[in-house]
Amino acid sequence: MGCREEAGKRGLIRLVRGPDGTVRTDLTGRAAGRGAYLHQDAACVQQARKRRALERALRAHVPEGVWSELARADGSS
Repeated sequence: MGCREEAGKRGLIRLVRGPDGTVRTDLTGRAAGRGAYLHQDAACVQQARKRRALERALRAHVPEGVWSELARADGSS
């Protein structure tokens, strides 16, 4: 979503908008709902946030807590 480059699912983080409308990371890759994938890279996460790519793909607001979780998953702060 952020850098628009392709990769295998194992190298990506899946985010999902569940049936209740909340956005969260999907560590199993099997949660029900509308999903979007993002590289585990700080630059990709920043691009996705700047372009609001996840909000458009998921058709929902991505809360600050999810962005924080993505930053931690990359190993940066």
